[in-house]
Amino acid sequence: MLVLGFPAGPLQANCYVLARGDGQPCVVVDPGQEASEPLRAQLREHGLTPAAVLLTHGHFDHVFSAGEVCRAYDVPAWIHPDDRFMLADPGAALGPAGRQLFGDVAMAEPADVREIADGERLELAGITFEVTHTPGHTGGSVLFGTATDEGGRLVLSGDTLFAGSIGRTDLPGGDHERMLHSLRTKVLPLADDTAVLPGHGPTTTIERERASNPFLQDLPAPVPPRD
Repeated sequence: MLVLGFPAGPLQANCYVLARGDGQPCVVVDPGQEASEPLRAQLREHGLTPAAVLLTHGHFDHVFSAGEVCRAYDVPAWIHPDDRFMLADPGAALGPAGRQLFGDVAMAEPADVREIADGERLELAGITFEVTHTPGHTGGSVLFGTATDEGGRLVLSGDTLFAGSIGRTDLPGGDHERMLHSLRTKVLPLADDTAVLPGHGPTTTIERERASNPFLQDLPAPVPPRD
């Protein structure tokens, strides 16, 4: 599997591109501010054609270029329904302090927006993605998990989980208790060797975060499912 990634915009949000290989259709994840030009360069270099845009949550630094990408390649965008409103009004997620800091953020909503649900499986560009709803950073935050051709697992964690930290929960729609519940019930059960591609910062693994991330270390272990 081909996995590309680059940080974009003032907040350095990671945009990812996944495909079966060069010259194949691909999926674009979280095309945020100033992502269009570096994305086009990656697509040209590897001969890729977007088949869909996946959005881990609705904050503008992750979705700002989604409308432009979707229009350019005539593809849909997928987002959890609890965050869909941010595509039309990204400032709604900033709050008064955020609006003062960033000003009014204006962007075009994708023409074709499709809603995703917890546990849903998406077959896109020859890749199967499993959706896991992880509210906390926002009400509609999700993980996108998939298996690699080499037999490993990876998860696109958005702003739910970072290397050594987690997403903030003090913005409108954030909820710290829901975040801790999502971490305990949705993140901790993931296999140790799962590669984590976060919304900001470097990649990591569940094993590394389980051992060193202070937000995970104090959580009670999830109760294993009954047979």
